[in-house]
Amino acid sequence: MKKIGVIGSGFSGLAAATCLAHKGYDVTVLEKNNTAGGRARKFTAEGFTFDMGPSWYWMPDVFEKYFAQFGKKPADYYELERLSPSYRIYYGKDDFLDIPAGVEALCKLFDELEPGSSKNLLQFLEEGKYKYHIGINELVYKPGVSLTELMDVKLMTGVFKLHVFQSISQYVRKFFNEKRIVQLLEFPVLFLGATAQKTPALYSLMNYADMALGTWYPKGGMHKIIDGMTQLAHEQGVRFEFNSEVTKFNLADKAIKEVVVNGTVRNFDYIVASADYHHVEQTLLPASHRRYTETYWDHRAMAPSSLIFYLGLNKKLSGMLHHTLFFDEDFGVHAREIYENPQWPTAPQFYVSCPSQTDPTVAPPGCENIFILIPVAPGLKDDAATREKYFDLVMHRFEQMMGQSIREHIIFKRSYAHNDFIADYHAFKGNAYGLANTIRQTANLKPSILNKKVKNLFYTGQLTVPGPGVPPSLISGQVVANELIKRDLAGGK
Repeated sequence: MKKIGVIGSGFSGLAAATCLAHKGYDVTVLEKNNTAGGRARKFTAEGFTFDMGPSWYWMPDVFEKYFAQFGKKPADYYELERLSPSYRIYYGKDDFLDIPAGVEALCKLFDELEPGSSKNLLQFLEEGKYKYHIGINELVYKPGVSLTELMDVKLMTGVFKLHVFQSISQYVRKFFNEKRIVQLLEFPVLFLGATAQKTPALYSLMNYADMALGTWYPKGGMHKIIDGMTQLAHEQGVRFEFNSEVTKFNLADKAIKEVVVNGTVRNFDYIVASADYHHVEQTLLPASHRRYTETYWDHRAMAPSSLIFYLGLNKKLSGMLHHTLFFDEDFGVHAREIYENPQWPTAPQFYVSCPSQTDPTVAPPGCENIFILIPVAPGLKDDAATREKYFDLVMHRFEQMMGQSIREHIIFKRSYAHNDFIADYHAFKGNAYGLANTIRQTANLKPSILNKKVKNLFYTGQLTVPGPGVPPSLISGQVVANELIKRDLAGGK
């Protein structure tokens, strides 16, 4: 059996390792941190269990498809609950919308906001369904190593139906005029790496995923997915080595011959890098064997970073849902301060997850588990004073909107931002979500999964195809595993 070292145990690393082990390879996962999961790790404190990163479970079919490869299903490892309402959006004090689960209820809501708009919603979702089918079931499973991949008949004949040459902002306004509806439909693209005016309307497929496929929660927390994937990996024969950081590659004859792990030399036939692409290339490889220059990386458009607060409260909050978006400030201004004029935002929108509203196991009795996220530009100066400034700003608005005291009930608090993403994951510019999904960084125009100068090195994760997000990362691991197997069977070509 050929030996494969997988660097990193996030969604892409776990998926790649498990798929390769399933095909008979001897796979070892080398994880810098002390547990699996990457950004989807958890931590516990004062009786609270916090998911450190992802908190939205969308596109359940992607998870079902993954587990089905091994004769399994998600229910073998974790229990899902569909949230209803899916989430709440605050537009101001006592001005909020609860987004219902199910298309029928959504139609009713849309008609209340903009009379007659349910007909347009059904057409909007039907077009989103087509994009979802082509985008998620076809395009994102392509490795992006040859332009011939894009010569697919379905892609070529349906290119205009995918609306890749129109912005999501223009596209949404063809169907709807009501401001709150427009904000609702533009919000999913906030994390893709560009304003709605510069994001292709192809990504209305995310609205279909949100509204038609639903928002779900794995009971126990998002880390239950990682637990399930790790268990499946063990079942397939994958070995894990935690607290094991790769610090150097030793090369010969256009191949990695040795991997230095915690000062010890290790040997593998292939390396799959699920760690930060920029770090692996610019730090572990000598300059002579890098595919991209530092200038290239500096010119990449990045998806946001995040300032996150994990809070434990000694009381329950009234009127709180599992997911709440606070859009009481100008959406456009905040987006421009992330993507066009990077700076700490003047009046940020923010998001609050309160999983203890759904799941009593994540907090002590009578307590509340709170996760607050502010999307911010990557590459910003991150210090304690700035974090506290935004904590005070957000908590003031949070208490105002909720109409109740919160700060005086905090019994646990932890913040997490750029410096932490760099320390824990070597994240390029302290990014949280990876590379932006812009036209110039789509499919084959993303950093490649291959390094033409190093024949046994493959990349996976959110800085390569297909892009940021949990489902794309899960798919990325499968894509790179399939490409490695294909090239190995062809003699390494």
